[in-house]
Amino acid sequence: MKDEYFFTLDGLSVGYGKKAVVSDINVRLPRGTVLSLVGPNGAGKSTILNTITRRLSALAGVVRVDGGDIKKMRGRDVAQRLAAVTTERIRPELTTVYEVAASGRYPYTNAFGTLTSDDRKAVGDALSRVGVDDIADRDFLSLSDGQRQRVMLARAICQEPDVIVLDEPTSYLDIKHKIELLEILRSMARSGVTVVMSMHEIDLASKVSDMLMLIKDGRVAGLGAPCEVADAESVRELYGIGRGSYDDVFGSVELPRADGEPLLFVVGGGGRGIPFYRRAQSLSVPCAAGIISENDVDIIPARALCVEVVTAPAFEVFTEREAEAARAVIDKCRAVADCGAVYGVVNRENARLLDYARERGKRIITSPDETAEACGI
Repeated sequence: MKDEYFFTLDGLSVGYGKKAVVSDINVRLPRGTVLSLVGPNGAGKSTILNTITRRLSALAGVVRVDGGDIKKMRGRDVAQRLAAVTTERIRPELTTVYEVAASGRYPYTNAFGTLTSDDRKAVGDALSRVGVDDIADRDFLSLSDGQRQRVMLARAICQEPDVIVLDEPTSYLDIKHKIELLEILRSMARSGVTVVMSMHEIDLASKVSDMLMLIKDGRVAGLGAPCEVADAESVRELYGIGRGSYDDVFGSVELPRADGEPLLFVVGGGGRGIPFYRRAQSLSVPCAAGIISENDVDIIPARALCVEVVTAPAFEVFTEREAEAARAVIDKCRAVADCGAVYGVVNRENARLLDYARERGKRIITSPDETAEACGI
């Protein structure tokens, strides 16, 4: 009876010569799992992937696919079971897109590399799947980096692998093609292909992956589901983030806030305040916000970007006490932002805050573009 885990790394240590870069890696993946390796530059992600694909020899430990030690497999067998998409820029002279993709069928062809009708269909389907079938006759070297990346994915798909290994597959891709590529990988996983890749965009990695491996300082700093290992504090520690912040709820990064006495008070809520907080940060304008419910979508970016935030308990009506605290902050500010929020029973005190600001002669702005002038920047 075969192990329930299809892809395993048992006590794997990787590196160059006799020097280990990452040691004692232990992973057990069922078939169809997406695993992403994340960590700072130079942490050893590519070294791990190159060892899995036999470009490098393991210093210790074993890589197994379906119970078999990959080091002991014949090259042809490995090519049929495992495909790789790396950041290495191949430069095939006078070779078309179709021919590059078709090279993924060679593990299945005869000694002359002759493509059958089934092979040609597999190539056409792969090119169509990654959206480059319309440029199949183009010279590969004439393509943009993003187009080349998609062709290399098509070549890997042509191999019909059990495991696909990708080194930074979203590099060079615009957001549209990032989304399309990741959806292709998820689709492959649903069909039973195990996906192992490195990624720099931890927000995307958390959304596409079943498991994350956090790598830092020559060791596996975390391994598990994204919700278990990619919390804000773990990511801050992983990358050594001193200023700025990472939000694990939305997977967003905020730049460091402008410190000092607030010049702008944002009457936010419902996500309407976020453009004002970010515009103030970009202008180095210290800002404050309120009154914001603890469960409001505004709360996380407000805390990251504002020097003061007046909050209210989730699901509760804003009180006079909270309004008094907000008025005290407004008194210190040059301007107040009316974000166009809808006011009801819960947040009616915010409408009164805007009336208070007008009575006190504060400049009221309704667009983030007014921030610089209103704050005297």
